[in-house]
Amino acid sequence: MTAQPVHFGPGGDRPPVPPMPERTPQALRLAIQEHAPHLLPDFEAHWRRAIGDAFNLTPVPAFMRLWWTQYAIARDPDLETHLADLEARAAKTEDPAESAALLAEYSRLRAAAAAVEPGQ
Repeated sequence: MTAQPVHFGPGGDRPPVPPMPERTPQALRLAIQEHAPHLLPDFEAHWRRAIGDAFNLTPVPAFMRLWWTQYAIARDPDLETHLADLEARAAKTEDPAESAALLAEYSRLRAAAAAVEPGQ
């Protein structure tokens, strides 16, 4: 049995969530360009700032982890909307326990998105 992509929401008539690309900067950039173009300006600016023409590739794994997670969320509009709602509700509530629970769910969903593998 293969693992399935992280999906949130009822499904219905919405288009299917595109699979994750290969775990390379080039493949991730192409996937962002095609399926989440609103992320592309920030992705490219971050690449130029953090990686650019550097001879040191040390920042590449951290860059990929960040943008892998961002794309995994952005490719699923229901998940992206749900995460934004959790964050907004946590910021508005005056109940510390409720805020902690909302942020724990937010964190769990982000971690699940980060763990999605290529092709899922």
